[in-house]
Amino acid sequence: MKKTCRNRLKLSLLSAAALLFGIASAALPARAAEPIKIGTGMALTGGLAANGKAAILAMKIWEEEINAKGGLLGRPVQLIYYDDQSNPSTVPGIFTKLLDVDKVDLICGDYGTNLLAPAMPVVIQHNMTFFALFGLDVNREFQYPRYFAMQPAGGPNPSAAFSQGFFEVAAAQNPKPKTLAIMAADAEFPHNAADGARENAKKAGLQIVYDKTYPPNTTDYSPIVRAVDAANADVVFSASYPPDAVGIVRAANEIGLKAKLFGGGLVGLQYASIKQQLGPMLNGIVNYDFWEPAKTLEFPGVEEFLKKYQAKAASEGVDPLGYYLPPFAYANLQVLQAAVEGTNSLDQDKLADWLRKNTIKTIVGDLAFGSNGEWKEARVLQVQFHDVQGSDLDQWKTDAKQTILWPDKYATGKAAYPYTSAKK
Repeated sequence: MKKTCRNRLKLSLLSAAALLFGIASAALPARAAEPIKIGTGMALTGGLAANGKAAILAMKIWEEEINAKGGLLGRPVQLIYYDDQSNPSTVPGIFTKLLDVDKVDLICGDYGTNLLAPAMPVVIQHNMTFFALFGLDVNREFQYPRYFAMQPAGGPNPSAAFSQGFFEVAAAQNPKPKTLAIMAADAEFPHNAADGARENAKKAGLQIVYDKTYPPNTTDYSPIVRAVDAANADVVFSASYPPDAVGIVRAANEIGLKAKLFGGGLVGLQYASIKQQLGPMLNGIVNYDFWEPAKTLEFPGVEEFLKKYQAKAASEGVDPLGYYLPPFAYANLQVLQAAVEGTNSLDQDKLADWLRKNTIKTIVGDLAFGSNGEWKEARVLQVQFHDVQGSDLDQWKTDAKQTILWPDKYATGKAAYPYTSAKK
């Protein structure tokens, strides 16, 4: 009898313990799925920080949106990024940390050719699919099959595609220009852009009368622009990063550059802050761009994105308009998303194979990649500044001060020629 009672008591205690364990377990939150980690480096300080910070904001907007929809593959996504300080020497260490320490699942590139190139050996060593951002012909030397560039200067020869429109605009003028000057910073992007300019000049039958590089740490551009002006070239092509682009434009205005066509590869003239800084000094310049608020470029979703971006821009201290890099930084993650969802996988081989075979819808248009990882169809705009007055930001909220000259599919007007005629 006592044994039976003891057994019943044990059963009762076990049942009670099981019940309490069940209640306690039910009270604990379910363990969240491990996030899909997406790693990148980005210029948050240094000469490229204005664009780098804007790119990170765009990427965070995508992160918020995708997580609000349940993430990727049923898992939340987490952006992990480090400041490359606009310094190529920091890049290999950043990508090694992302891949070996943070163990990221997917990798995106820094912004810009000079900062993408040093990441390539690390990415290749780890056999990762690389979603690069605004690198000009970075894969020319590497020929890496898992490289995919968010860069409108695409096609089989991106370096030439970058300036093709500039030289086609020149060839369309009357009288047709005959001579060319090329000035470029001694760095990766300007070198590639200058290579392409030489190819296009040859096709256009332009005689090169000046072709020199200058140190990236140059601060006084007057001697360079004076030498270019002394060469008396009809066309002046300048390949430069933001600090030197500002210096070159200022020097051209101070000296009174006599070229008939000037610009081409001036990085930075697309930024709202630099447009405000230079104001009327921009008038007449013909330069590359990738997007502006023109009716010919109203791709589905881009206006909605820009409203979200602009609402956050002031508090983040970034470009208040966000026309240049942010839509493409966001679209780069749309491409990544499409590949993951299209393969239902994080397998690097499957992602790369899918990207080579499919067209992706993004806020910067429908994209397909060629065998070199570049856009199959290049889309580098050539725009001309005109009638710019003062530093008022509102004048840049439409395309009233910039005319798209090329390509014809997106053109909104004709060139003012020579360059000086638009400065009056």
